[in-house]
Amino acid sequence: MAGPGGDMQWCFSQVKGAIDDDVAEADIISTVEFNHTGELLATGDKGGRVVIFQQEIENKNQPQFRSEYNVYSTFQSHEPEFDYLKSLEIEEKINKIRWLPQKNAAQFLLSTNDKTIKLWKISERDKRPEGYNLKEDDGRYKDPNTITSLRVPVLIPMDLMVEASPRRVFANAHTYHINSVSVNSDNETYLSADDLRINLWHLEITDRSFNIVDIKPANMEELTEVITAAEFHPHQCNTFVYSSSKGTIRLCDMRASALCDKHSKLFEEPEDPSNRSFFSEIISSISDVKFSHNGRYMMTRDYLSMKIWDLNMENRPVETYQVHEYLRSKLCSLYENDCIFDKFECCWNGNDSVVMTGSYNNFFRMFDRGHRRDVTLEASRENSKPLQVLKPRKVCASGKRKKDEISVDSLDFNKKILHTAWHPEDNIIAVATTNNLYIFQDKVN
Repeated sequence: MAGPGGDMQWCFSQVKGAIDDDVAEADIISTVEFNHTGELLATGDKGGRVVIFQQEIENKNQPQFRSEYNVYSTFQSHEPEFDYLKSLEIEEKINKIRWLPQKNAAQFLLSTNDKTIKLWKISERDKRPEGYNLKEDDGRYKDPNTITSLRVPVLIPMDLMVEASPRRVFANAHTYHINSVSVNSDNETYLSADDLRINLWHLEITDRSFNIVDIKPANMEELTEVITAAEFHPHQCNTFVYSSSKGTIRLCDMRASALCDKHSKLFEEPEDPSNRSFFSEIISSISDVKFSHNGRYMMTRDYLSMKIWDLNMENRPVETYQVHEYLRSKLCSLYENDCIFDKFECCWNGNDSVVMTGSYNNFFRMFDRGHRRDVTLEASRENSKPLQVLKPRKVCASGKRKKDEISVDSLDFNKKILHTAWHPEDNIIAVATTNNLYIFQDKVN
């Protein structure tokens, strides 16, 4: 990737998680998210756990050893449940984590499974009160008759404790599976989206939400599309977008009406008739949508490509990047093994100049927008020596394979990178393979 000084090189920093080949289902990472400063990095997994890593302060004497992320807090966010009315099991898997901007010493995040969103407070305690009048130090109550003098309790230092406590539980508002949560720029409200509806919540109110989009037809047999992702604009608190399984993105303005079923803008690229096939509709389904930090663009990810749209131009994207075009000839087998339904996420770097997304074989792709360059890198245990530079990988689509190239037929479709995150200020990225979290950073010369 071209950085400010020519080509940027990425090197291995850390890997988190077990090395075993047999992966427990509960350990599979299902979401990755940096907080607004990048100091904390949260992952959620299929077992309903949230693990938060904290960036250690970097060593000023050795600038090449940039700060590492170490476990800060681990807690069980969701438990498996059973819906008795519908006779359905509700998985504990964490679908999304979203951090709230920090207002005081504590941190807050929203985590959601298929049905229930929770607001968690993560706070530190390094002092404890001692010297109560009515209690012994071990917590037993004293006999009031034995108290002869008054003491002023004092706070004494103790080992740092990080506590995670659920402050709000937002439940019973979604009939279908929640796929997105997005905090509004007003820092008071957020949206949650499922397959057919989007709800608007206030962070302080758990028993009431407003339905702002409802695409459920009166007759479910007429259902032609579902909502796949939704996000608030980073600066305009009245604007949000949602994407659909038909490859369209709708931008809605909450000032126009209470129910935003009528969109303000519809972003859709006409299909190329020469590429039409049985799989066209499946691969055009959008799996992720993300606004750029400056709010001018949005990026969408479908099965084979990544597109960048200017919010002022609806008829076609301004940039299109082929993520793994060599899979177009393999769609039939990807359909048979269900991989064609994989939902890849995408992310922007801190200044919106580079975009990143995952692929198969534990490959991930970066596209430098200004220099129109791209690179394929691999997250693997083989390249996991500290500060080892990642070698770009190349996939040979057909014909004679060159040295260092990997053939399409030898790609491992069970190894896939669906979830990636980019530090908001630094060139530090987090990439989730099945049950491992890899952290890479750019090489500091």
